[in-house]
Amino acid sequence: MESTGRPSQPTRVLVVEDDETIGEALLRSLGAQGHQVSWERSGAGALAAASAAEYDLVLLDLGLPDLDGVEVCRRLRQTLPAAVVVMLTARGEGIDVVVGLDAGADDYIVKPIGLAELHARIRAHLRRRASDDPATAVVHIGALTINSTSRRVTVEDRDLGLRRKEFDLLLRLATEPDVAITRETLMTDVWDEHWFGSTKTLDVHIAVLRKRLTEYPDLPRIVTVRGYGYRLEPPPARAGPLTRSAAARAGWPAAW
Repeated sequence: MESTGRPSQPTRVLVVEDDETIGEALLRSLGAQGHQVSWERSGAGALAAASAAEYDLVLLDLGLPDLDGVEVCRRLRQTLPAAVVVMLTARGEGIDVVVGLDAGADDYIVKPIGLAELHARIRAHLRRRASDDPATAVVHIGALTINSTSRRVTVEDRDLGLRRKEFDLLLRLATEPDVAITRETLMTDVWDEHWFGSTKTLDVHIAVLRKRLTEYPDLPRIVTVRGYGYRLEPPPARAGPLTRSAAARAGWPAAW
């Protein structure tokens, strides 16, 4: 099964945190990002929730009141083998972090939690998870095909030959077609949260992608959202397949 570029279902997140202030903040922040969030305040509650429903992501506090957080992590990994597990730790829990990673956690964040960093890490993990899933490895938008496994972008089997960051940027835009994405989010997701250089590098890559996408008909276009960021706009629906004669009339290269 292949993605058609339509927005996917909300990410199902299980928050396991006994601190009311932190739990409520995570619930609000993750919900505002469009995630579907459940909150459990104990290890036993987390294990019961994981047995009753599927989750894409688990945020797991290691300092739970009833069960050892590392043991909860190990059992969650057995119940939810495909989920991303991110541990929430206090400073000084270095040994527990190592043991937790060995127990199956994918990542950890040290409290106090920076929400911008948390969201950046969540997006990075979910992108990697999606790229590893054969059902979501290929995205179609108009005549454009993006294959995250082979890292190729093609138009009717013609490879556009994008460079690494050009590919990453186009894929990030294509994961949310027709949705405006901030410059800051694109910089964080495509480069990383520690990027301190000029954001002009984003504009340069956008310009290159725009040039490539205008070389062919029936491709999405990158639209500037002033004062905000960019949006990948799908092409208008057309009737029937694109023929060679239609391509020639549209000005495609003769080699087509």
